[in-house]
Amino acid sequence: MPYWSFGFHQCRYGYKNISDVESVVAGYATAKIPLDAIWTDIDHMDEYKDFTLDPVNFPEKEVQNFLERIHANGQKYVLIVDPGISVNESYKTFQNGKRDDIFIKQGGVPYLGQVWPGPVYFPDFLHPKAQSFWTNEISQFHDTVAFDGLWLDMNEVSNFCSGITCSLPNDGSCPQKDSQTNCCLVCSDSNTTRWDDPPYQINSAGGHRALGIKTIATSAAHYNGVLEYNAHNLYGLSEAIVTNKALKSVLQKRPFILTRSTFVGSGAHAAHWTGDNAATWNDLSYSIPTILSFGLFGIPMVGADICGFSQDTNEELCNRWIQLGAFYPFARDHSDKSKSRQELYLWESVTASAKAALGLRYKLLPYIYTLSFEAHTSGSPIARPLFFTFPEDNNTLGISTQFLLGKGVLVSPVLTQGAVTVDAYFPKGTWYHLFNVTDSVTVANGSTVTLQAPLDTINVHVYEGTILPMQEIGLTTTESRKSPFSLLVALGGGKEAYGDLYVDSGEDLEMVIANGKSSYIQFYADTVQGGIRVRSQVQQGAYAIGQGWLLKNITVLGTPSSVQSVTVTSNVSLPIGKNFELVIPWNK
Repeated sequence: MPYWSFGFHQCRYGYKNISDVESVVAGYATAKIPLDAIWTDIDHMDEYKDFTLDPVNFPEKEVQNFLERIHANGQKYVLIVDPGISVNESYKTFQNGKRDDIFIKQGGVPYLGQVWPGPVYFPDFLHPKAQSFWTNEISQFHDTVAFDGLWLDMNEVSNFCSGITCSLPNDGSCPQKDSQTNCCLVCSDSNTTRWDDPPYQINSAGGHRALGIKTIATSAAHYNGVLEYNAHNLYGLSEAIVTNKALKSVLQKRPFILTRSTFVGSGAHAAHWTGDNAATWNDLSYSIPTILSFGLFGIPMVGADICGFSQDTNEELCNRWIQLGAFYPFARDHSDKSKSRQELYLWESVTASAKAALGLRYKLLPYIYTLSFEAHTSGSPIARPLFFTFPEDNNTLGISTQFLLGKGVLVSPVLTQGAVTVDAYFPKGTWYHLFNVTDSVTVANGSTVTLQAPLDTINVHVYEGTILPMQEIGLTTTESRKSPFSLLVALGGGKEAYGDLYVDSGEDLEMVIANGKSSYIQFYADTVQGGIRVRSQVQQGAYAIGQGWLLKNITVLGTPSSVQSVTVTSNVSLPIGKNFELVIPWNK
């Protein structure tokens, strides 16, 4: 994933025009809440057709001017793409798909479904011509709208109609402009096959409903006769693969793609969010095990809609959700157009919580991005269940209300309405509070500790033996990346600590340790007579040196009882691209 995608994202289904979108970006700037990416849902489209702009509410020139302004500010724009291509002879994307014959078929003709624009055909991303078709559509639209990432929605595939075959009504009543989700096609199950009604039925929707309900008929065919029955679960993955290749070709940068439908291997091509959640305390809680599960499935860049998508959120819930969501690998606020607005600056208390939690996230971005590199090279999740790091502690096996970022950062959110404390489990050792490093928890064996958690507080701790590379808070990742580095060294019983740092441009196509393109630094700390020794070992330091990045500050936690509990040296000026070793004397 590109570096900027680890910043904060704002979206809503229902931004009514480009002025509305501009006002949201301005609202975040005025409140001084970090914002890296602004998104639009299907609102920007002309009659909900992919790769189009609404000429009235999102006129081309105004959108282009807006993008010039946010790009100059280091911010990005992500827009939505649904797979259903409107059946419209005047629509260029439909014409190109029809010419290339790349649509899924039923009985030798394109399978007709219905989504937001009305009657649609669905591209077959297993078709050998799908790549050139999709790349061409993305490229041509990017020439008009310089978007930075794509959001693949409705790609299970979702279909507002159900039927083995569907056709347009003779009276011209489809599409229906104000009721897109009501099926207006004429659909029939008269040609049911064993693939539509197999001997073994899954418990779909808890009632053994037919496989093809609200999706493509499972007897429909992909290229070379591959049945939808066999390829259904691959649709989102195949679309993500084709889109990833297309964006690499068009942007010549590492692509950002968010997909709703996933399969084994999707994490190599796209990020994922947990779908249309609700603004409820239950969904706030459930987001943690869901995100942890997807990390274990091999999809490390994952998050839930912060503050909830459906139902009206409220100040307390949104407060607690941004405190938690600031530490999702993928952090995005998103809501439904029929529900109340929930941009983080709308409440004073939520603004304060967002600035604090996102402020810490942005300081931790070098650490989080290094975890992304680790996920890319080893498959380890970014957000991890406690048992992933502490497998010998059986008490961690059932914990789904806390999680770790990497090995060393423990997030313990409030998940209950009205609560001002949280019962947090700490594996054995010493844990230091990242919002107040003088506050720590030490347990000889794993145990639950009650922590204070007033409305403006989330508890985030770093584990002994960890070195966190950090940078300063910025309102964008572009701004933050320009700041000097610091190290937070958390010593413990072993009086040793370790950390690492991967740096690159944040958007190179490949994420590898390569001379001139990236640098990888390992940090070590141990106690010596009279102080603590901190040193680094650098691989391919040329890139970091070329960026002029300096280590300006080292904070040490866990000093001997005979000296101060926190020792800070702020007078260093060390290029992070060069090996160093220094001894920091204890402050008596």
